[in-house]
Amino acid sequence: QVQLVESGGGLVQPGGSLRLSCAVSGRTFNAMGWFRQAPGKEREFDAAISRSGGITYYADSVKGRFTISRDNLQKKGYLKMNNLKPEDTAVYYCAAAPTLSPTLSPTNYDSWGQGTPVTVSS
Repeated sequence: QVQLVESGGGLVQPGGSLRLSCAVSGRTFNAMGWFRQAPGKEREFDAAISRSGGITYYADSVKGRFTISRDNLQKKGYLKMNNLKPEDTAVYYCAAAPTLSPTLSPTNYDSWGQGTPVTVSS
């Protein structure tokens, strides 16, 4: 079993930056991903990373602005968000998948955190 807890969200001005963290407990996790969910909208894929951290995928909307990373020794995942936009406002979730390779499909993730809210506003 894998448990995940997100942190690092908050209020930031447009163009600002945040780094979200995902603390993992339980068994060693494999691939992981970050998703967002805004009020009234479906959960959307942001980024995913392989077990070793060597392979990453990004949604087109965040490519060049967000960077996913992980520290397996610390058992933490990260999402560095730069040049934030108001449309990035959402609750952000980290998730763990049993696969080694990164996956964009939420159905491949079987463990989810509770989410951390991010508000981008002036």
